[in-house]
Amino acid sequence: MGEPLLAITGLRVSYGAEILRGVDLEVARGEVVGLVGESGSGKTQSMLAALGLLGPGGSASGSVRYAGQELLGAGEAALNRLRGSKIAMIFQEPMTSLDPLHSVGAQIGQVLRRHGGLARRAARRRGVELLDLVGIDDAARRQDAYPHQFSGGQRQRVMIAMAIANNPELIVADEPTTALDVTVQTQILDLLASLQARLGMAMVFISHDLRLVRRMASRVYVLRQGEVVECGATGEVLARPRSPYTQALIDAEPAGSKAPPPDGAPTLYEAKDVSVSFAVPSGLFSAPAQLRAVRGVSFSLRGGQTLGVVGESGSGKSTLARALLRLTPCSGDLAFAGQDLQAMAPRALRALRRDMQLIFQDPFGSLSPRMSVGAIVAEGLLAHEPALGASDRDARAAGAMAAVGLDPAQRRRTPGELSGGQRQRVAIARALILRPRLLILDEPTSALDRTVQKDVLALLAALQLEHGLTYILISHDLSVIRAMADEVLVMRAGEIVERGARGKIFEAPEADYTRRLIAAAELA
Repeated sequence: MGEPLLAITGLRVSYGAEILRGVDLEVARGEVVGLVGESGSGKTQSMLAALGLLGPGGSASGSVRYAGQELLGAGEAALNRLRGSKIAMIFQEPMTSLDPLHSVGAQIGQVLRRHGGLARRAARRRGVELLDLVGIDDAARRQDAYPHQFSGGQRQRVMIAMAIANNPELIVADEPTTALDVTVQTQILDLLASLQARLGMAMVFISHDLRLVRRMASRVYVLRQGEVVECGATGEVLARPRSPYTQALIDAEPAGSKAPPPDGAPTLYEAKDVSVSFAVPSGLFSAPAQLRAVRGVSFSLRGGQTLGVVGESGSGKSTLARALLRLTPCSGDLAFAGQDLQAMAPRALRALRRDMQLIFQDPFGSLSPRMSVGAIVAEGLLAHEPALGASDRDARAAGAMAAVGLDPAQRRRTPGELSGGQRQRVAIARALILRPRLLILDEPTSALDRTVQKDVLALLAALQLEHGLTYILISHDLSVIRAMADEVLVMRAGEIVERGARGKIFEAPEADYTRRLIAAAELA
């Protein structure tokens, strides 16, 4: 075997405290290597250090050699000659990586002019070719569009076009599909694999999802707390892991199935022909058009049951959730415990909201950064139990936090001092403190590592069993739905394309769309 394209030896990174502890890693020319581990394991930091992109206060030691050239300690000019030309990086969240003030064509053109030496017109022509190559329809017109005018999957394709613009020898793909639906995720992975094979690039594929690493990488490095705990051929490592940590990552894939609710459990929630429409501006002198985001959805839900709602982004899942709680105007019939929600006056509806709680997808965005965790958890008591004193509210908050596996002493902290999994537990505690009967869970684990996700799902299952809770679980992760739901609704473009018991949906789906979702999730 010849000299590796990238050779990392004894890499240490410190931001005051050491976060990488002697990482060794090699990537051969044309090879795809996977880096796996939980958030904070050092996956991204190892690559940022290799490329000289550490944040303020970060320092690195050891050796990083690219094609025989030492990069650690190299000057900015030498690194700039490599970055964007020989080495490129695809970041995790394209919306924050793309400049919202410039068209995507201008941003691709900047890479081509700076690193490829192309003139403006030549860069524009090449930009169209690149957008076409990564599957952007009508590339000549779309290159003048701005990032917010593209979907998540399209923005990721734009990032890939920028990365391959100058035919690099090495691409670092940092969680390139984390926030994407399974079908879009499959398209992006297929695109990356195709481009890698066609252009002969080496790739470092960073992910916390072993399923994706198994699909993409020939070799894998498993990182934990800044150290490599295992490495080797991907198939060998995942089939016969030597490290208990690797085995824990493998075991974290959602599995099992939920026990059915008790026989004879009464209907708790019933929806009939629910539809939601939004007015969309159609021009200065034209009347607004009507966008039907949800179309004629009906279902009934018994106490203790979990209804799973699946579908791609834009299918209407979250809009339906808000309509069911009357947070969004809708037509149709809504009944909770036999009470007509549509006919209910605002005061009566406000009192009933304690029985119907919503847990949002992004706990960091839904928790006030200026409030203590204890105040956040107890906030609902101010509205629904105003007679409670401050000490009683604090005691209830401590009890709710203990119920979800949090140390009550953490109620003095702010959300920014907690991990992602802890913040999600705070969001659950905030809902549980009101002792609801129905919880609507909107993508409650999509932003979490698999091991943390497993813990949160186990918590939700235990709470449901202990308190007789009823769940509406919204997710694009079909493995989560399969493990947690009794019944499943499959939505597309605002409509139900298939419904049925969990076993029927996953074992004998009738709709082509459902079959495509299951195939994309590799659950078939």
